[in-house]
Amino acid sequence: MIPTEEASARRREIEEKLKQEEETLSFIRESLEKSDQLTKNMVSILSSFESRLMKLENSIIPVHKQTENLQRLQENVEKTLFCLDHVISYYHVAKDTEKIIREGPTGRLEEYLGCMAKIQKAVEYFQDNNPDSPELNRVKSLFEKGKESLESEFRSLMTRHSKPVPPILILDLITMDDELETQEDMTLEHLPESVLQDIVRISGWLVEYGRNQDFMNVYYQIRSSQLDRSVKGLKEHFRKNSSSSGVPYSPAIQNKRKDTPTKKPIKRPGRDDMLDMEIDAYIHCVSAFIKLAQSEYQLLTEIIPEHHQKKTFDSLIQESLDNLMIEGDNIVSAARKAIMRHDYSAVLTIFPILRHLKQTKPEFDQVLQGTAASTKNKLPSLITSMETTGAKALEDFADNIKNNPDKEYNMPKDGTVHELTSNAILFLQQLLDFQETAGAMLASQETSSSASSYSSEFSRRLLSTYICKVLGNLQLNLLSKSKVYEDPALSAIFLHNNYNYILKSLEKSELIQLVAVTQKTAERSYREHIEQQILTYQRSWLKVTDYISDKNLPVYQPVVKLKDKERQVIKERFKGFNDGLEELCKIQKAWAIPDTEQRDKIRQAQKTIVQEAYAAFLSRYGNVPFTKNPEKYIKYRVEQVGEMIEKLFDTSA
Repeated sequence: MIPTEEASARRREIEEKLKQEEETLSFIRESLEKSDQLTKNMVSILSSFESRLMKLENSIIPVHKQTENLQRLQENVEKTLFCLDHVISYYHVAKDTEKIIREGPTGRLEEYLGCMAKIQKAVEYFQDNNPDSPELNRVKSLFEKGKESLESEFRSLMTRHSKPVPPILILDLITMDDELETQEDMTLEHLPESVLQDIVRISGWLVEYGRNQDFMNVYYQIRSSQLDRSVKGLKEHFRKNSSSSGVPYSPAIQNKRKDTPTKKPIKRPGRDDMLDMEIDAYIHCVSAFIKLAQSEYQLLTEIIPEHHQKKTFDSLIQESLDNLMIEGDNIVSAARKAIMRHDYSAVLTIFPILRHLKQTKPEFDQVLQGTAASTKNKLPSLITSMETTGAKALEDFADNIKNNPDKEYNMPKDGTVHELTSNAILFLQQLLDFQETAGAMLASQETSSSASSYSSEFSRRLLSTYICKVLGNLQLNLLSKSKVYEDPALSAIFLHNNYNYILKSLEKSELIQLVAVTQKTAERSYREHIEQQILTYQRSWLKVTDYISDKNLPVYQPVVKLKDKERQVIKERFKGFNDGLEELCKIQKAWAIPDTEQRDKIRQAQKTIVQEAYAAFLSRYGNVPFTKNPEKYIKYRVEQVGEMIEKLFDTSA
């Protein structure tokens, strides 16, 4: 059981809490009553506000609808007025633009194109909305007139401002890459910038709005003419300056050119400076065509629409390219005629030109990209023609060297080097400057399997074989010609001179290295031939030295008097020697050995042989009493004999 005091305390605590809860409940009830009253008041206010809003809405909506209608009407009126103004403006276009169109676009292209834009829009409007309107015909007529004026302006600008490129400028352009130490971009200004911009604007308009391609024909015809005139002007420049030491360049280039001597071309037999100038001019014209064509294409890309550029460029370059090819064909034809006349020096014109064409072919191919196949094939056809003609010339030359009929006529009386030899060697030396070209010529005619795998080494071997063939033919011909001489000694001198000339010429140039490619012993063989001819020549003196040899000579004994027969033998020997010496010296004095070293060598050898024999003979019989008049038979001292031989091969002695 809980104590009584604790129970009483617990009850009081509960009663106090109950009293607090009742007070709280009473407060809540009062608050709810106040809230209900406030709600009733708010509902009353909202109901009144809603009633007023409905009244306001009923008043505003009609006004709003009327306002919208008015605004719509206003917009329609404005649109109608704008459309009327727009339509009316088309009716004024012809009147507003006629004066400008009639006067043309010169000097006011932008304004003119603006007028054309207005006319075009008017044409489109009338076609769509009033195709039967007389205004349509009027603006159409204006448009056509304006288009014709623009075409005319295009032609006029192109004609007035397209000028041939000066030769000096072309030379600067084509020599810049090779001659200048520092690379500089050099571009040609074919048209003034302001003019170019006008031309570009007109061409753009004609393509987009004029639906016209005729201007492209105008463009290529005018530029084609200028390109051709530029190349021809360069050629004429060479003709005018052919008498000077070189082709002049502009001061800008002249000052920058490398200070290195240029290799002078070897003077070709039968050739003249005018022909050399023609070759040089043609080579420069080929290079000029490439550079100018490249420049023309750059200009064309700014003016002609992309899908028409290749075709227009093809047409533009035709005249100039054809003229170059025709000139090349003429060179080939001239060379063929020269071959028929056995004039092989003229064929040498082909070599520098062909080499240049092959060197520039990659640039040619690049320039002609996108052109017709017939255009691209022109240069390869010319190259093939030149190679064929050149190869034919080389073969004919070798055959002509072998079969040259000039045996009895035009033979050197003094046994010197034959013209055929000097010309043949000179021709071969010319080939040294064009080894690759000549080798390629020969290779182009080969049909063997080795030719199909063409290489520079194969070409070099072919050229070596060819040179050896020419030299072999020349040797055979010289041997045949030498038989024309009745005197075997003169024949020997002739062969000696020619063989020696050939050998020295081979040694002075790269020809000996080329010959050695296929004939290792050629040099030794020529030396043996030369020595053999010297020995043959020396045999001509046997008829002199035989008189003073020991054969069948009487033996002189001081105590025994010579018999008449013995005295007579000694007299005949002295006389025979004297007469033979005088005769040979007289004859051989008129012969020639151009090579000083060889001349001295042959003289000295002969002098030694004769002097030694004569000295021995004099020693034996000089003091023998075989005659009462010794001075009649002993006409020369040993030294005098040497002096006489020293004057051999010297007409001036």
